[in-house]
Order: sequence, then structure tokens, then C-alpha cells
Amino acid sequence: MLALLPPDLATASAVFLLLMSFITSFISAAFGIGGGVVMIAIMGSLLPATALIPIHAVVQSGSCFGRAMVMGRSIQWTVLPAFLIGTVVGASVGGLTVVNLSPGFVQLGIGLFIMWSIFFKPPAILGRSGALIGGISSFLTMFFGATGPFVIAYVKGLGLDRMQQVGTHATLMFFQHVLKTLVFGVLGFAFAPWIGLISSLILTGLLGTIVGRSVLTHTTDARFAKILNGILFVLALRLIYVGLSRLWVA
Repeated sequence: MLALLPPDLATASAVFLLLMSFITSFISAAFGIGGGVVMIAIMGSLLPATALIPIHAVVQSGSCFGRAMVMGRSIQWTVLPAFLIGTVVGASVGGLTVVNLSPGFVQLGIGLFIMWSIFFKPPAILGRSGALIGGISSFLTMFFGATGPFVIAYVKGLGLDRMQQVGTHATLMFFQHVLKTLVFGVLGFAFAPWIGLISSLILTGLLGTIVGRSVLTHTTDARFAKILNGILFVLALRLIYVGLSRLWVA
């Protein structure tokens, strides 16, 4: 598959991306979150800016699908319909609307929301706001790329155990990334030159997911919650710092 690399991407860069696809999928399966954010940061340094979000979307679709499959029995399907309706609306509006969202404001807002979800118990209404969460996150992801931490903050408020959290989050993000991929396809992005790399990244990601699931199985809900909150805290700090930095420069 590496023989089908897109132009201007070195073999060494592709191999590094394959390794990171395994590692980031392992992180997401074992600890619930973090892999997608790390992966888009790495892709951002190796892929053309115009290809970054579309390629990340389709690769994450495969990663989330694999995670949802290995966690299949733990998925809470009841939260999907409302989230999916919101996702369709958000992705469509994001793809068809020409807006000039300040990345600084987006990152600062998501970071503060995640911090709030860590230190305060989300109100019960948040668990009934799947359509709103789906709409906001899918709209923002068209411009920002990785909004997994935003969605996991919602999933945390549903009162699920660790297996249910990971499986349900993977399912919600799978549909969101698929819809985002479709929107970019409709808008004219050419995925064909990237098929070889995409397929390879999805395959290595699946291997990372399988290994990560074994780690998740052997931990406890309490330990998982602590690790998840720790990862979210670091991601939120980074989002807040980068957001404030961009706003300060602007």
C-alpha cells in the first residue's frame, strides 16, 4: 500500500504516520480519548493544509469504526438518533456556510467546556442534549478538525461505565467523521490519490485498537475515570493556551 503514496509525501513520513496511527488508536481505545487530537497534530506537520482535515476525517472514521466493533456489546444505541440528527445539520451547515471563525475562540471555548466537565458535575439536561452536542461539534469539526474531547465530555455525563463510554463515544464519532468525509467529497476534495495511505493507516489503527482494548478490559472504572480526566485536563490546557495565544497575536 505504501507504493500508492500520494505525491510529495516521503516514504519515511508515511511510515511514521503508520506508527502513530497504531499508537493513537491504542490511546483512544485504552483511555477513551486523546488519539484523534494527537493524530491531527502530527498530520498537520506532514500533510498539505488543504488535505489535513479531509484525510484526518476518513482515517478517524476507520479508527472509530474499529473501536466501535470491538466494543460492540457496550454501545448505548439510544443516544445515537438525536446526536446523528444534530450531526447531519451541523456538518451540512458547516460545509455550505462560508464563515470566518477565529480558531482562537473555538479552541478557547472547547478548552473551557472540557475543564468545566472535569471539575463540575454536568447537569442532567446535558445528557438529553445529544442533538445540540452533535450539531455544535459537527459544525466546529469542519473547521477545527478534532472535537472528540468536546463529545467525550458529553458522553461522560451519561453515567456509563468505562466500556460503554469508549464504545458509545467511538460510535458517535464514527458517524460524525463519515458525514464530514461525505461533505468534503461533495465539496470536491479528491480522496483517490490518498487511498493507499488511508487504507494502511486504518489497518494499523485497528491493530492499535485491539491492543488498547485489552488494556481497558484490565483496568477499573475508577482508574479509567482518573486517567480520562487527566488526559482531558492536559488537552484542555493546551486548547486554552493555544486559543489565548492566537487571540493575543490577533
